[in-house]
Parts: sequence; structure tokens; C-alpha cells
Amino acid sequence: MKINTFKLERYFAQHEFTAKYLLSSSDCDGFELKRVLEIASQEEIALWTEMKLGYTESEGSALLREAILQFYETKTIENVVVSSPGELNFISMNVLLAASDHVITVAPCYQSLTEVVKSLKCELSYWKPNPENWKFNTEELKTLVKKNTKLIIINFPHNPTGSYLSLQQLNEIVSIADKNDIYIFSDEMYHKLIIDSAQELPPISDLYRKGISLWGTSKTFGLAGLRTGWLVSQDSMFLRKVVAFKDYLSICNSAPSEVLTQIALNNIEKFLLPNINKIRENINHFKVFANNHQIISSFVPPKAGSTSFVPLNIEGSALDFSDELVMKTGIMTVPSEMFEHDGKYIRVGFGRKNMPEILDVFSQYLHEGVDN
Repeated sequence: MKINTFKLERYFAQHEFTAKYLLSSSDCDGFELKRVLEIASQEEIALWTEMKLGYTESEGSALLREAILQFYETKTIENVVVSSPGELNFISMNVLLAASDHVITVAPCYQSLTEVVKSLKCELSYWKPNPENWKFNTEELKTLVKKNTKLIIINFPHNPTGSYLSLQQLNEIVSIADKNDIYIFSDEMYHKLIIDSAQELPPISDLYRKGISLWGTSKTFGLAGLRTGWLVSQDSMFLRKVVAFKDYLSICNSAPSEVLTQIALNNIEKFLLPNINKIRENINHFKVFANNHQIISSFVPPKAGSTSFVPLNIEGSALDFSDELVMKTGIMTVPSEMFEHDGKYIRVGFGRKNMPEILDVFSQYLHEGVDN
């Protein structure tokens, strides 16, 4: 199997741990281990202190899968598989797809949602939003369906635009898939990060027999370092294939990460609410910044999730702008080239406490002659 370079992750590798400021991170500030253990119950602390660092169950521990199921209608741990989110995406595409299959995906999107599909030689169509408001139209999705369409890939809350769907729209997607016997892989990594008054969407696995929900600790919880994610699906045969494929990769999960993830799931509000409040505050900070600088062409705040895709009034490319910005100010931004998206955009992430400081440095840079 040959697969193209993951441009976004290579760009982060180049700058993430050397740049002074991160303006494009999709995750929120990571919580300290001390914070996680402080909120744990006595039983959970016992799991932590008495933990043995041996192999764990391939599917994920039974206790962890039970904790996951409190957020889903399905109540059978056989409908849950735990691994790292990226690995679960990679395995799912390999298990589901063959070269003769057609796949529809939202775009722009996180590169792994499309690149694994491309590596499998599948035909790929893109479901794109209106760039003026980042809204997706389900009528357009219908036109993309073909006789050999095997899979629809969705991602809401959407990275990078912050777009969200109504429940009616999500049900329409399910109807389209069900009518044509198509799987839906739903990247729900930003699940529950609802910023405005939008109705929270249920997991796709609750709505559809061939729906596959991916969630994890990285975005919602501010615990990216745990590298924990999970798939939930009514299709138990599909999940058994995922576990069998996993034997060739990680085989099993990190025992410390499983216990810490269980604590986080059982105390979700302690992680979720601080992150939502931080995102909301930073959106307001960025609104002021955008209004004061002509280089920001327009700003559509996220309806959900922690990111927006912001167009720039610049002469050169977004990549050149980002490269110069990080070199001169230490501010790392992710340009639209990392999402293979036409136009001059940067992703802005609202989950970091130091955003006001970053914007002050950015403003000074623009006032020194770069701003239009």
C-alpha cells in the first residue's frame, strides 16, 4: 500500500513544537494529569494505582466500553471498539472499501478522511459547503450518489469551517444512505462542542443501521495526549473486522490511557464546559480582531467545534503568508493548502487560553505594514 504524505501533520511537525504561538490548533489546551486524578472517584483511583502495565483487551477494556456507552443508545459493549482515532479511521476505510467503490466525503476536511480512500484506488467525490456561510446542502449530496457508492464520510462539527447540521439535515443524509444501502462514517471528534444555540446532533450510530461513529478524547475533552478514540456501530460484523485488522497495528491500547479516559467520560462536564467557555470567549476576541484588520476578508464564527476557516485579503498564497508569519512573529497558522482547498484561507483554532496574547502580537505585526 502506498499513501501520500500527510501534509497537515508534516506542517505541524515542522512548527508545532518550535513556534511560540499556535493560532490554528484544532484541540483545546490539554488538561494536566493532576486535574484528571483529582476528580476521579475512589474506585477509579484504585484502577489507576493498581493498574498492571501489561497487554490489554484488543477491543478496549469492558469498563471503558461501558463508560463510552452512556453516551449512545446502544447498550452492548460488542458495539464498541477502542483505539487511537487515526488508526480507527485507517482501519475502517481498509475494512469497508475496495478499488471498485465510490466514496463521497465532505470537503475541505482532515486529510486522513480522504487520503486513505485515495490509497485504496476508490473513486472519490466531494461534498462542499457554500463558502459564504459554510452551509452544506443535502440536495447537492443527492446528486453525488452513484450506483457503486459504498460510503459517505461526514464530519460535524466540521473541521476546519465550524459548520454544523440541523437534525433534519442529518436525517436526510441517513435517508439518502439507507435508500442506496450506503455506509456512513461520521467523524464526530468535536461532538458536544456546541457553541451557539444549535441542537446537539445524536451520533450517527444511533440513527442508522450502517452508521459508524468516531469520537475520542482529543477535542471535546482537551486530552489529546491520551490518544484514545472509539468506534460505535450497530454493525457488529464490521467491528469484528476492525478488531481483526487492528492485530496488525497497535494490537491493544495503553492501559494508563484507558483508565484516564474512563475517568474523563464519567466526569465529562468538568472538561467540556471549560472548553466551551474558552472557545466562546476567544470567538469574541477574534471578532474584534477581524473587524479591526482588513486582511481578514470575512469571519464566519463556528456553530460548533473549535475551528473556523478564515479568508485572507492577501496578494500571495496562504502558504506563503503562514510561512512568513511564523518566521517573523512565532505565530503558527495552518493555510488552506494543507486542506487541498482553493483560495486563500487559514484555519483559526479557538481552544487555547493565550489567544488574546496571540492576537496582540498578530495586530502589532499587521500594524507594522503588512495589513492592507
